[in-house]
Amino acid sequence: MSTNKDSQQGLRKGAIGLTAVLFMAVANAAPITAMSFNVPVGAGYGNGIGVPAGFLFATIVLSIFAIGFSAMAKRITTAGAFYGFISQGLGQVWGMAAGLLATISYILFEGTLIGGFSFFASNTLSSMAGIEVSWLIIAIAGMILIWVLTYFDITVAAAILGVTLVAEILLLLAFGVSVLVKGGPDGFMIAETISPMAAFGNLEAGAFGTSVAAGTAALGIFFAFWSWIGFETTAAYGEESKDPKHVVPRATMIAVIGLGVFYTFISWMAVVANGAKTTVEVSAGSTGNPVDLWLIPVQENLGSLSSSFYRVLLVIGSFACAMAFHNAASRYVFALGRELPFAGIRDRLSSTHPTHQSPAVASTVVTVLNIVMVLLFATFSTAWTSDPSVEGATSDPTLLPYVVIYTVPSLVGTAFILVVQVICSFAVIGYFWGKKKHKGNVLTTLVAPLVGAAGMIYALTLLFSAVGSGFAAGNQSNSLMVKYLPYEVFGTLLIGLLYALWVKSKHPEIYEEIGRTTMEEAHERV
Repeated sequence: MSTNKDSQQGLRKGAIGLTAVLFMAVANAAPITAMSFNVPVGAGYGNGIGVPAGFLFATIVLSIFAIGFSAMAKRITTAGAFYGFISQGLGQVWGMAAGLLATISYILFEGTLIGGFSFFASNTLSSMAGIEVSWLIIAIAGMILIWVLTYFDITVAAAILGVTLVAEILLLLAFGVSVLVKGGPDGFMIAETISPMAAFGNLEAGAFGTSVAAGTAALGIFFAFWSWIGFETTAAYGEESKDPKHVVPRATMIAVIGLGVFYTFISWMAVVANGAKTTVEVSAGSTGNPVDLWLIPVQENLGSLSSSFYRVLLVIGSFACAMAFHNAASRYVFALGRELPFAGIRDRLSSTHPTHQSPAVASTVVTVLNIVMVLLFATFSTAWTSDPSVEGATSDPTLLPYVVIYTVPSLVGTAFILVVQVICSFAVIGYFWGKKKHKGNVLTTLVAPLVGAAGMIYALTLLFSAVGSGFAAGNQSNSLMVKYLPYEVFGTLLIGLLYALWVKSKHPEIYEEIGRTTMEEAHERV
């Protein structure tokens, strides 16, 4: 196996601490983006005003899952996160399959966030400055800027994400507290909004005297889970953190529980501020912009300046989120690349910049793939608008980057990640109880992974049932990418499994390295 020592010295050790890792993980979830984009989907098409309870349910499930995940992170450090964990717990075959799912999902996530970013950036420039710029130009420019920032130094990305994140959280908290003090037109509606069973109630047709169509709770719950995607990247930064044994587990639990409490509270306050009827109507598109669910009450409670600030932060936040996913995707490609059986490709993908020690080549590959993806979506979406008879088409081309590029790939990517997290739960059990490399605590390394996996399997079952009934993602309910989602998930998993078996048969020396390229001390931590 040939290597280039100068370029493959690895990611820079000790580059980031707990605060930076936490910022990167939470920025992946992008609070203002998750709230602005995902709450209206649940409220208008899913579980109605029970959408905060959906976030509470996801908080419980993911917190339990994170217990086992954190136990694994104390023992294993790798830029591949899920990929490395699963390889250690269930073997290289499952590790490669899960790594492929995770890699594709993170590449999709950068592209999907670029869609949301470019739509709101174009809209904000037009409404606030009177400047008309095509969303596609903004999208391409955004992806190139992300590549430049992450190419040079991860600390640059951490600093940018940190400032943005603090501003997002402060604004949303100010809004939440103002509603808590002021109240709403229908009171706090505790039983209807945050009681656990409210998460599983389908939005009824004509609810609260509106003209909305019936929804399905599956969509609200699923988009709640989507709002957390990225927290697990705490483990992906283990090789670059100062003390991965302590930094990664702490950052993971803080991110999961902190986001959960924050999401549940803020989404609850949004419903309270609008009242039941307005929440459902606006989320379903009565004003032409579901984000008015946030913009209107923010302006009423905090003033017009805060509303403008919210708009700007939403643009910056979605960009920062896309950048965080780019970082994660690059590290997955880097981790997979250094274990490929093809020497030429392996040496390039697994190389790091000689000065900055960033995964420069992997970062470039991810950028190119996302540019191609956005251009393909733009091409096919434009074709849809020229034929109004096509189901799921939209008559307003300015909405395409949001209703198509943001919505559809996010469904696919989230399903991929939930499957990976289920596999990771069993990998924790396999590592501590199957291989018995370390003494496992029954609650943290057996019960927690089983309960967490059960919760995520339930969420996936709800999603696949909703897809099978032809209801998902509003305007994109008839998208072929959504219709064939179960086949895409299990097809990709099968390709990964078959590829790993081929490598095992034809390149046994490479097979032994799958998921094993970790920090030297990671194998025997106590």
